[in-house]
Amino acid sequence: MNASSTEHDFRIIIGLEVHVQLKTITKLFCRCSTEFGAPPNTQVCPVCLGLPGALPVMNQRAIDLAIMTGLALHCEIPPLTKWDRKQYFYPDLPKGYQISQFDLPICADGYLDFADPNPESEGQVRRVALVRAHLEEDAGKSMHDEAAGRSDTRIDLNRCGTPLLEIVTQPEIRSAAEARAFLTELKLLLTHLNVSDCEMQEGSLRVDANVNLHVDVDGLRVATPIVEIKNVNSFRAVERAIEYEVRRQFTDWQETGDTIGTRPKQTRGWDDASESTFVQREKEESADYRYFPDPDLLPVRLPRERVEAAREQLGELPAATRQRLQDQYGLKLYDADVIVNQGPDLIAYYEKVAALSGDARRASSWLQQDVMRTLKERGIEITQLSVSADDLGALLSRVNLGELDNARARDVFQHMLDNGTSAAASIAALGIVAVDAGEIESLCEELLAENPQVVDQYRAGKTQALGSLIGQAKKKNPNANPQQVREILLKLLS
Repeated sequence: MNASSTEHDFRIIIGLEVHVQLKTITKLFCRCSTEFGAPPNTQVCPVCLGLPGALPVMNQRAIDLAIMTGLALHCEIPPLTKWDRKQYFYPDLPKGYQISQFDLPICADGYLDFADPNPESEGQVRRVALVRAHLEEDAGKSMHDEAAGRSDTRIDLNRCGTPLLEIVTQPEIRSAAEARAFLTELKLLLTHLNVSDCEMQEGSLRVDANVNLHVDVDGLRVATPIVEIKNVNSFRAVERAIEYEVRRQFTDWQETGDTIGTRPKQTRGWDDASESTFVQREKEESADYRYFPDPDLLPVRLPRERVEAAREQLGELPAATRQRLQDQYGLKLYDADVIVNQGPDLIAYYEKVAALSGDARRASSWLQQDVMRTLKERGIEITQLSVSADDLGALLSRVNLGELDNARARDVFQHMLDNGTSAAASIAALGIVAVDAGEIESLCEELLAENPQVVDQYRAGKTQALGSLIGQAKKKNPNANPQQVREILLKLLS
């Protein structure tokens, strides 16, 4: 990348730390509920409050979800992992330490492939390597009251002890758009596996972005100080925060000349209102946390049998499904991507409709336009839709056979939605009947005789003039198929 105000080229270096709340019923080391939205400090116990004498007991479900996620991310699952204490003081960390994993994480290395967002690389795949994915317990939440005109900060410890999987990338992301594309694909994978709901507004997915620049100076690489950006509450905010930080760092380097060796790492918060970052603190190094093995928790052995059992539960992952929909049904990448992004239930719904209708592309079009619009308008999931895949497949098969045009089919679909009836019952209720080809031909002859001016316009080269005749045909006989009417008109005029 080249800044317009300087001769220096620079490269953006981004590494992401993604904290994912695992979908367990209870916390990582106690039986307190993880349900979101409870009144403050009502889902706590001596263990997650860090009271003297309380001992942690490991949540085996969290271990299994971590293994499954690691396998989906192509990570190595070691035969042994362990727990460590990460020491730091913060008001919402009552123990004064966090149980985490330091040198033996449950998932090591790995990678994630995603669609390259660069317009010049359309259809290509980017691969970003992962350093690790490790388990840890969450801290509580500080609630600030500045908006109410007060300066109080209160602490809600309900989230303390909630199981997190922290996924750490190598610093291989090269743009804000790539960071967003990576996060979008990661969220799709995690929700597909049902290991997390990934609701950023509820705190079950949080992202920290580590950003710096490599500037070319007289053939040498100069690295700006690394900044970790926090407090981002959406993927769009991640993108904007990185874009801002790139501009800020380059300007700062031009003014100060500071490099990674002359200024320590820094943590900056993101202010969404002003669309800028602000200093929070100097970034700690791992030595500052004084890691040591947790004396209250034994190391965890992960037999191959347990790992392979988790692998069998993975099923087909989103990237593979996306490619299969293109190969098997002839869908474009965009259409396959839209369907896969809706999750396993809608994928299964689509595949049944495609098979029954005999027209996979038409099924895709209806799914994206009619079905997904209905789900959004009614605020429901595909499993709650009153029109089953069998019924929609039956309806579209009639369209495919020429028995219904799209407009009439949509009337039938709406009747099916409103009344919970089958395609056949809705067609009967609406009085839609098949029209004999001879009857259509007679209708067309009648229209041509009544509209000689339209015939003249058509023969003069105005082919669009036939549109008025098709409209008249629908008025005379609502069951007439417009495509069939058009074909017969053309045949008679020829």
